[in-house]
Amino acid sequence: MSFFKKIFSKAKKETLDKGLEKTNTAFFSKLSKAVAGKSRVDEDVLDNLEEVLISSDVGVETTLKVIDRIEERVARDKYLGTEELNGILREEISGLLAETNVGDETEFSIPADKKPYVLMVVGVNGVGKTTTIGKLASQFKKAGHKVVLGAADTFRAAAIDQLQVWADRVGVPIVRQDMGSDPASVAYDTLQSGLTQNADVIIIDTAGRLHNKVNLMNELTKIKRVMQKVIGDAPHDVMLVLDGSTGQNAFEQAKQFTRATEVTSLAVTKLDGTAKGGVVIGISDQFQIPVKYIGVGEGIDDLQVFNKVEFVDSFFK
Repeated sequence: MSFFKKIFSKAKKETLDKGLEKTNTAFFSKLSKAVAGKSRVDEDVLDNLEEVLISSDVGVETTLKVIDRIEERVARDKYLGTEELNGILREEISGLLAETNVGDETEFSIPADKKPYVLMVVGVNGVGKTTTIGKLASQFKKAGHKVVLGAADTFRAAAIDQLQVWADRVGVPIVRQDMGSDPASVAYDTLQSGLTQNADVIIIDTAGRLHNKVNLMNELTKIKRVMQKVIGDAPHDVMLVLDGSTGQNAFEQAKQFTRATEVTSLAVTKLDGTAKGGVVIGISDQFQIPVKYIGVGEGIDDLQVFNKVEFVDSFFK
């Protein structure tokens, strides 16, 4: 356990443990019922385990992958006791997360060779997209980076105003236009402003509408194309924000957005209010997109860099 303490501060680890407490409690309550009265991992236990994982929002495809891997171990080792199941599950889920989430970051950082680093944020309304942007701006500023925000969700006046509130709260500049303005124009102005101000990080908010995928695709493509007129390789990251508390609905949103645009990272919010933390495992595995940040509380510092080692440790605490 000393290894965990070295890479994550005690306060962060406690916040993560608390944020995943409902997930942990619900998962192990189901798991203990799945193995009740059994001393070895057999077909019945695996069937029950399948139900446990699916009902924990790990997702069908990822669940079947985990079950297959455990079946292979049972066949190889001939005998596996149910008391070993917790450790085996931990190993297999760690392995799955390691396939997509290669880094073990603990701090909010940006690539040294990208200045300004341009982050475009996508996601439907209500998932905590604007809040995530505000918390990210706060963390990047604390890390000593100069941050500029762009309010390119011009579809709703409330979205612009909400981002303004965050900009004021964190103390970072924001580029905004009136509701109904061309989002690409706002993005263009934001990048120009970021260059002028010698910004380290530029975060662009975009509209969260899924009712017409073609319109969404066209809008996001246009925003990217216009940004590249200012900074040739922008955006450097397209981050999809998902509400972890919606479980399977988050999978559907990920499916829609990955079809509409190239998503390069994920932020999963609201994990503290739900027992659906398994969604992080399933979405990361199914879409092969790294999870960059997770929200484990309402406080401004409760957005954490996703660290797969720490996450699994708290999940299986």
